[in-house]
Amino acid sequence: MTDPVVTDPVVAVVRFPGSNDDRDAQWALQALGGDARLVWHADEELPRGTGAVVLPGGFSYGDYLRCGAIARFAPIMDAVRAFADDGGLVLGTCNGFQVLCEAGLLPGILRPNASLRFICRDVVIRVERDDTPFTSRCEAGQKLVIPIKHGEGAWYAPPDLLDELEANGQLLLRYEECPNGAVADAAGVLNAHGNVMGLMPHPEHAVDPLLGSGDGALILASMLDAVREKALATA
Repeated sequence: MTDPVVTDPVVAVVRFPGSNDDRDAQWALQALGGDARLVWHADEELPRGTGAVVLPGGFSYGDYLRCGAIARFAPIMDAVRAFADDGGLVLGTCNGFQVLCEAGLLPGILRPNASLRFICRDVVIRVERDDTPFTSRCEAGQKLVIPIKHGEGAWYAPPDLLDELEANGQLLLRYEECPNGAVADAAGVLNAHGNVMGLMPHPEHAVDPLLGSGDGALILASMLDAVREKALATA
C-alpha cells in the first residue's frame, strides 16, 4: 500500500478593491510550499479544494468608511463565512483582521492608533500559545519580530468580553511594547473554535531574513502544516 499523495495546500487569497498586500501574501505562501490563488471580492465561491483562506492587508474600498466595514458585504465573504463555520482555517492580516472583526468572525473591533498616527515599523510580539493551527511551529512565550503598518490597529473589547477571551486563551499574540494602544497589548486574536485568526502585524513581510526577519514564516507555515495534516487525515 502506497502512502497517500498530498498536493500543495490550496490557499485562497481574497482581493478587495484597495488591497495592496495580496500579491505579497501569495508570494510568501508559495515560497513556503502553498498553492496560493488570488480570489476577487465579487466571486461567490472559493477555489475547489481550498484548505485555508487569507484576507490580506491594504485599504479595502479605500477605508472610506470604517476599515473593513464595506468589505464585509463583498459577495466572497458569504463563502468565507461558510468555510469558517465548517471549520476551515481563515487568517486575516492587518486590514484582513479588520474585515474579520467587522464581519463578526472575530471578537472585538479595531480603533485608531492611540497616537492618531500611521505606524510602520518592526515590532516584537509574544506567542501566548503553541497549540493552535497558526502557531504550531512556535513555542509558548517565543518572541517574534514582524512589521506593522497601520493607522487603525488598536484592538478593543469591553471588559466583560475581554475577561472571557482571556479565560479562553483567545488572545494569541501580544505586543512586548504596545505601539497602538490595543487593549491587553493584543496583536493577534482567535475565534472561540480556534480556526479563525486575525493579527495586525504582517507575517507575509517577514518570511526571509534577508528582508529583516523570517519570523512571519512560522505563522504561515503553521497554517500550511495544519492544512496538510487535515488532507492526510481525510485522504
